[in-house]
Amino acid sequence: MAHAHAHESNVKRIWMVFGLLSVVTIVEVGLGIVKPGFLHLTSFLGTSPLNWIFIILTLFKAYYITWTFMHMEGEKKWFRRSVVWTAVFLICYLVTLLLIEGDYLYETLGPLVKW
Repeated sequence: MAHAHAHESNVKRIWMVFGLLSVVTIVEVGLGIVKPGFLHLTSFLGTSPLNWIFIILTLFKAYYITWTFMHMEGEKKWFRRSVVWTAVFLICYLVTLLLIEGDYLYETLGPLVKW
């Protein structure tokens, strides 16, 4: 009987994760299709607020997938932090590099290329 209860809670948990990640993905896709002008046509910290929303939601999904499917909630605190925060800082670093280099290329090639 204990095995059936564990199976039921795992199925419920998988559906909860599926639902949460689906909602976040639907919000991302909806914002990508609609592209509200006040989010898309303004600039904040080198890019549009819409791009920052995409970056933050993607980091959230990566963190949540790591937390759930790598079973990080049951690990020791130091191990969780070493895995999750290393990935978060690496992703933030790579995003920063992409934004800086992309802005440089846009400014450098802007007069030469018709965007």
